[in-house]
Amino acid sequence: MEVIEIVEYNVNPKTNILEVTFRLMDDSEDMVREDKMDYSIAEEYGYNLEDETFDFFEMGFDEDDEDLLFEEDSEVGDTLIDEDQLISFLNEYYTVNPNRLPKAEIY
Repeated sequence: MEVIEIVEYNVNPKTNILEVTFRLMDDSEDMVREDKMDYSIAEEYGYNLEDETFDFFEMGFDEDDEDLLFEEDSEVGDTLIDEDQLISFLNEYYTVNPNRLPKAEIY
């Protein structure tokens, strides 16, 4: 059991819930696993998932690209996560809690 790919993730700042969709090494390309957990669990395991290297101003966008950056449902303060740290956390979390590993579903 090893998480090898994050398909997508979302952190709801109002509820502090991390929703993550991922694949294990043994999962096929058309399978994913989805889980929801309290975001603070990562901190309990010693992980800081927030991506501190993201710099909005170094992205190279000009004013014409501004509408590409913000979706209608996005909120200021959306959390950007370091996916490598997220993979490491999930691997440790599911090693310690194998009964919490979600079942694979067809994507």
